[in-house]
This record gives sequence, structure tokens and C-alpha cells, in this order.
Amino acid sequence: MNTIAKVVDEVNGFLWDYALLFLLTGTGIFYTVCLKFVQIRKFGAGMKLLFGNFSLHGSHDGHGLSSFQALTTAIAAQVGTGNIAGAATAIAAGGPGAIFWMWVSAFFGMATIYAEAVMAQVTRKVENGIVSGGPIYYIRYIFKGKFGKFLSAFFSVAIILALGFMGNMVQSNSIGSSFQGAFGVNPLFMGIIIAIVAGIIFLGGIKRIARFTEKIVPIMAFLYIIGCIVILCMNPAGLVQAIKDIFVGAFAPQAIGGGLLGVTVQKAMRFGVARGLFSNEAGMGSTPHAHAAAEVDHPCDQGVIAMIGVFIDTFIILTLTALVIVSSGLYADGQTGAALAQSAFNASFGSFGNIFIAVCMLFFAFTTIVGWYYFGEVNVRALFGDRLVRVYAVIVVICVVIGSTLRVDLVWNMSDMFNGLMVLPNLIGLLPCVGVVMSKTAEYEKRK
Repeated sequence: MNTIAKVVDEVNGFLWDYALLFLLTGTGIFYTVCLKFVQIRKFGAGMKLLFGNFSLHGSHDGHGLSSFQALTTAIAAQVGTGNIAGAATAIAAGGPGAIFWMWVSAFFGMATIYAEAVMAQVTRKVENGIVSGGPIYYIRYIFKGKFGKFLSAFFSVAIILALGFMGNMVQSNSIGSSFQGAFGVNPLFMGIIIAIVAGIIFLGGIKRIARFTEKIVPIMAFLYIIGCIVILCMNPAGLVQAIKDIFVGAFAPQAIGGGLLGVTVQKAMRFGVARGLFSNEAGMGSTPHAHAAAEVDHPCDQGVIAMIGVFIDTFIILTLTALVIVSSGLYADGQTGAALAQSAFNASFGSFGNIFIAVCMLFFAFTTIVGWYYFGEVNVRALFGDRLVRVYAVIVVICVVIGSTLRVDLVWNMSDMFNGLMVLPNLIGLLPCVGVVMSKTAEYEKRK
């Protein structure tokens, strides 16, 4: 086990300390410039589309989903443990300044995810009444021949491992540890329960997944936001100090609290970008699978609404979590993950903090398990056809059970590694698509 952990750390060191820091932010900046800051110009249009399609019981009679269902399926995947345990892990490892770099990566990531959603719409396929789309399709669209087939297959294998298997182990791990801390429940028992319920939803396909997410996601987000706001209102002085620590920690980590041992600007950036990606998934190539399924008038309609998913995930939910943790002052006590988040909430809510986080973690992580399963299923179907979909579902269920009992640091690190490996082919395929995205955007703006 120690050998595996060492190899994973070395791979992550190369990916996240160097390669992906530049690739992710670089792609976001590239698309931001080419699309003339689309995340600012079209933010209002995205909000209008979001609230215009808001529904807790919507339906769609076509092959695909409503725009709102596609967004909630994407947010179900985005708003997971990255918003609670991931934020806590980033702060514990990179100091409060990591949150600033999460914001930076998310801002540019809004342009990246816009491009991903547009290309997913442009290249999607409808076969046997099932809508499929995502990086595997736009990689093959932009790269013809053997290279395109290899790169798309590499992405598909990486996302199946990264999200369907390893990523869902992270989600069940966080549920198990939070329920153990709050109620003393055996993590394995929670893993089995979650796996059974998830399996039932998996069997219903994308329609059942969408009906589930459109009801649960708005409710869980609203309750969590209210809880965080109550805590911050109870500690206004801590809130002001937390905001200061985030900005100071981004550029001078040693100036906070007498000095954070071992925390540097590079480390704050590394954990901010890594956890930011794990949280909002911009550039990772996951959420385009959901956005491809939306039935919209124009591909850019789903592009602008995809940006709102990143905004809700990072600038609202993750930021509120970070402010609660930093304002508590407990991030330097050696705790990490869900345990740190629970301690921060306990500081204001008392023992109810454990229960609050455990329940929120259950909903956040479970919806992510459902969303990530679907993303993997699209790629299993694209690679192998329908015959292996059930086999894939069984393996995911097993991973959920196993993940609930594993050591949290190794699980997170393995998830980081596989996330990094799936980012590479996605960005290689997405960057040459800039001409198509710009053309569709110009067409969209002319129509509007």
C-alpha cells in the first residue's frame, strides 16, 4: 500500500504541480480571450435561462432532457464532497489562500465549460432513442483517423476509472467518515446502503437520474446555503478575518496566524486548482455528457447555462464552506477532509454541526455518485455498446462499498491522479475546437 501511495504522489506531483496548473488555467484564459470574456457578457443570459427553466417536477417528451434537467445532472456531479471535504482538504494543505486560486481557476473555467457544453451539443448523437455526447465525440470530430480514435478511447478509459470507479470511492468514503463521526455508524454499513439505493437509480437510465437530480439538487443546495449563512451571521468578526486571510494567504501564506508551516504560494495554487477542478469540473470533460443531453434551440443556450453551474458550485457553495472553515480558525489544527468541516460547523452549531455536515454530505456525495455513474456509462456505451453497461453498473456499486472503508488521503490522491489523466485528452481535443465554438457563438449572438 505504501508503494502505491508513493507512486500516486509522484504522478500527482508532476500533473498538479506543473502540467495541469498551466494547461487548465491556460485553456481557460485562451477561451476567455477568444470569446471576449463570455463568462461576463453572457452571465445574465445564463441566469435568465436557469430561472426560466426552473422546475422540481419538469419533464421532457423528446429523446433528451430539458435544459434544467441537464444542468441539475451536471451540478449533481459538481456539487459533491469537493464542496465540503475537498474545500477543507485544500485549506488544510494549502492554507486559506487556496480558496483564492479556486476562484481564479473557476472564473476562467467558466469559459472552458462553455466551450465544452457547446461542443457537446454540436457533436452529440441520438441512437436507439438514447442521446449521447461528450469529449469522446468532439475529440473524434476534430481529430480524424487513428489519433482521434486513440485519444478519445484514452479519455473514455480515464473517465471510467476516474469518476465511475475511483471518484465514487471518494464520495462514499466521505459519506462513511462523516456518518461515523456524527452517529458512530460503521462506514461499511453506510457504503452498502448507498450502493443499494444508487444501483436502483442506475437501472432507470438517464431519465430516472434526471428526475432524481432535478428534485434533490435545488433542495440540498438551498438548505446548505442557509446553514452556512446562519453560521457566518453568528460570527461577523470571524467572517471579516476569513476574507482577509484568503487574500493574504494567496500571496503571502506565511503572514497568516504566525506562519503556516510549509505552506507556499505554489502550494496554495496547487491545492486550490486541484480541489477547484475536483469541485467544479471545468476542463475535466465530465459535465459535457449531461449538457449534450439537453434539448435546446441552439448549442450556446446550453453553453451559457453550463457556466452557471460553475458559478453556483464554486462562487456560492464552495465559498460558503471555505468561509465557515477559515472563520472558525481550526484549519491549522491538523484535521482535514470531512472531520475538519464538521469541527468548523460544531464551533457554531455545537454537536448539531456533526449531524448537519453528515446529512449534507449524504445528499451532496450521493447525487455526485449518480451523476458520475452516468458520465462513465456514456463512455462505456460508446466504447463497448450496451452489452457491458450492466457490468459497469455492478463494478461501480462494488467501488461504492469498498470506498467507504478506505483511508481518506490515499483515496483523494488516487482520485486526483485519475482526474489529471482524463483532463489531458479532453483539453487536447477541446483547444482545436475554438474555431467551431467562436463560429457558433457569433451565430448565437447574431440570432439574439
